[in-house]
Amino acid sequence: MKKLVSSLFAVSLMAMSLSPVFASSPKIGEEVLAPNDGWAAYGVGTTGGANSDDQHIFTVTNKKELLEALGGGKDHTPKIIYVNGSIDFNVDENNNPIGPDYYADEEYDFQAYLDAYHPEAWGYENEVSGPLEDARSRAQQKQKQQVVVNIGSNTSIIGLGDDAKILGGSFIMSNVENIIIRNIEFEAPRDFFPQWDPTDGEYGEWNSEYDNVTITNGTHHVWIDHNTFSDGQYHDKDSGKFFGRTYQQHDGLLDVTNGANYVTISYNVLKDHDKVSLIGSSDSRTSDRGKLKVTLHHNYYKNLTQRLPRVRYGEVHVYNNYYEFNNSSDYPFDYALGVGVESKIYAENNYFAGNIDPGKIIKDWKGTSIYESGSFVEGKSSANQVDLVQAFNHSHTVQLNENVGWKPSLFTNIHPTQSVPALVKAKAGSGKLE
Repeated sequence: MKKLVSSLFAVSLMAMSLSPVFASSPKIGEEVLAPNDGWAAYGVGTTGGANSDDQHIFTVTNKKELLEALGGGKDHTPKIIYVNGSIDFNVDENNNPIGPDYYADEEYDFQAYLDAYHPEAWGYENEVSGPLEDARSRAQQKQKQQVVVNIGSNTSIIGLGDDAKILGGSFIMSNVENIIIRNIEFEAPRDFFPQWDPTDGEYGEWNSEYDNVTITNGTHHVWIDHNTFSDGQYHDKDSGKFFGRTYQQHDGLLDVTNGANYVTISYNVLKDHDKVSLIGSSDSRTSDRGKLKVTLHHNYYKNLTQRLPRVRYGEVHVYNNYYEFNNSSDYPFDYALGVGVESKIYAENNYFAGNIDPGKIIKDWKGTSIYESGSFVEGKSSANQVDLVQAFNHSHTVQLNENVGWKPSLFTNIHPTQSVPALVKAKAGSGKLE
């Protein structure tokens, strides 16, 4: 296989060929987060690129134009970037499609990898290492150069109309602030070279790189609104199994980690995925105390397996979300609300559909507390209000309490739970901005 290397960030704004879009007011890109609309409204609030001048308002139609408009993620000048149509990230500099053969290292051979690290040969005690693992890692890094993009501060990225898409791209916000992403359909990036980790769990797991959207490393004041996130046409199940474990090619959909703070995630559709949202990445990262303040409201969670969200440390307000599960789908339900180390979830008026066991909606991940009220769980014939903490405690040895030590004050309107399914299905997702 040919060994090809390309760079995504070689073009600077000085050489930009994009034509600015002179926005007339009011324009969707100039909209800012409303006062009190979740944690991202804290303090100065979140305005993204609303204060940009005319020379920093762009319409982009492909990856190269988007990267130019972003300035390699190092330009923090206020800017509004409108996404017009579909932008595929697995393309070369001439916008031609590329795939595994393009990224593959010439010393990487998948069958040889399977033979070398088969549990009968390698065992389960040690992580894989050696020339084949090194070759796999190099191939993965080549793909990373193509699909990962950094977002700078003071940026609004807005989809135009109802068909704006980012296909296979990984957006990272690291040590930045004041960012808005709205009205885009994201197809999660697919890792062509997952790593086999025999030490992950009892039977080992295939682990992939590339979250769809990552908010990390002290990033603060981010608003993610009216987007659609999914695995698109590439479901993990379709990749088959090796060593008895699913060849998983997707990581997280929307993660908030490593001291990130003041985030509002609203009116999004998240569907057809396994590991959805991680808030806090490590039990041992005590520096996350007092951070990871996130609001999730009016989101539509459909056919998902876990992390809706899973939380460590953060004060996370979860309200008016609609959860719909189908265990015959490619992504059977495991749990919704993950109570991790020192997590402080405050859940209100959420609706769960799909005839699931109320005692499995919450999962303990070494946490002790979660406040919950107003939840409805839909059974075979009707929906009933359920105390989720009580349902969990009834069926588990670990006992949770509701003493989270805080009460949300930044929210606009908490709707009655019975109205949540119709409201969220009507308004959440890309293409539905009013």
